[in-house]
Amino acid sequence: MSVKSYKPYTPGRRYMTTASFDEITKTKPEKSLTKYIGSTGGRNNKWKITVRSRWGWHKKLYRIIDFKRHDKLNIPATVKSIEYDPYRSARIALVCYDDGEKRYILAWQGISVWDKVMCGQDAELENGNRKKLKNMLDGSFIYNLEFVPNNGWKIIKSAWTRGVLRWKDKQKELAYIKMPSGEIRKFNYNCYASIGVVGNEEHKNIVIGKAGRQRWLGRKPHVRGLAMNPVDHPHGWWEGATDIALKYPKSYSGKPVPAGKKTRKKKKWSNKFIVSRRKNKRRK
Repeated sequence: MSVKSYKPYTPGRRYMTTASFDEITKTKPEKSLTKYIGSTGGRNNKWKITVRSRWGWHKKLYRIIDFKRHDKLNIPATVKSIEYDPYRSARIALVCYDDGEKRYILAWQGISVWDKVMCGQDAELENGNRKKLKNMLDGSFIYNLEFVPNNGWKIIKSAWTRGVLRWKDKQKELAYIKMPSGEIRKFNYNCYASIGVVGNEEHKNIVIGKAGRQRWLGRKPHVRGLAMNPVDHPHGWWEGATDIALKYPKSYSGKPVPAGKKTRKKKKWSNKFIVSRRKNKRRK
């Protein structure tokens, strides 16, 4: 994938960049693997805004991704096409199994049409194949990892993300994974994961360029709390240039949010699985 830039014939075009879509081989999705979800506009069933700054995206179809592949163990599949998915940053691949069924999976780095993929114990240690952690080599790059065995993909699914299988403890049946954030975490070594790195590595270099393009993505203008009235936000004041006149900042709902404060619960059930926390890049 490469990034496409434009001549600055308008202010919005000056720094805008878009994906070139060189790797896309099919423009229309598989009709049987799509459905229309619609947009809530950030409102609940009572039509109350629960998520701010959301409204009005471009109409699009949701691609049904196979997040398990457990019912297709040791059945080879062939990549038929590489497609764009408006609901995710990564590309998707349409694969056809030897029994004739078609499904969507995430595309990995280096994918090409007619590649062979497989999920199960008989799969080779190649990119795109899906195996249990205990059957992989230490130091392998992985993605599409699951928390619980046979529960489906949960994490490491965004564009150009990967985890690293650091080492395995066969006595305790644990695998130690370095997450994209830098956190080292324990997993059951019977969990499935895909080998390789998620594709679309240039996604991080895309520049939106103008507010209208954000509206196509469903984002409304986001206003600072200080620029609001006191009735609309705890930071609201009558003079735009004044301080917020509080001992500490607050969220829209009035909850204190001191800078750098951790929001994770101290007694969370999953703390026992975390070996090393991610490096905190915030200023202490």
